[in-house]
Amino acid sequence: MPDPICKAAIDLVKHFEGLSLDAYLCPAGIPTIGYGHTAGVTLGQSITAKRAETLLSRDLAAAAAVVDRLVTVPLNGGQRGALASFVFNLGRGNFQSSTLLKRLNMGDHEGAAGEFARWVYATVNGRKTQLPGLVKRREAEALLFRRNLFLTRIAAADPMPQALDEPA
Repeated sequence: MPDPICKAAIDLVKHFEGLSLDAYLCPAGIPTIGYGHTAGVTLGQSITAKRAETLLSRDLAAAAAVVDRLVTVPLNGGQRGALASFVFNLGRGNFQSSTLLKRLNMGDHEGAAGEFARWVYATVNGRKTQLPGLVKRREAEALLFRRNLFLTRIAAADPMPQALDEPA
């Protein structure tokens, strides 16, 4: 059974996707429902909040599976969750061809974290446009990625001594 997605990543996706129980066209013109679910959605469709949670769990598990297949270096839960949010929002192809993934797989975690900020554009009316919502989402993903990177570094540091010698 695959590892679960950390709660912080689930909350991040919920916050930025929002919940819609009725299908709508997202800014990219794709029918969407629940928390950003797009597969098999048709306009006029409605779901329950419970179904939206189920779809989100499945969608994030699929995104995390992509992360697990493509990333060749160890990740902590927050890093994996941040990347799952990224894949959920941008798709496997964009992640697979990204400099973010290339840097990460070279072991450059900090360089990879800096790459989130490049993915803030969407095609609107045929033009690449920077979207404020994407800027904020990428900042949140990078923060989750870096925060947990910092905590991992602390955990890997030399342990605190368990006893101190008396001064002479």
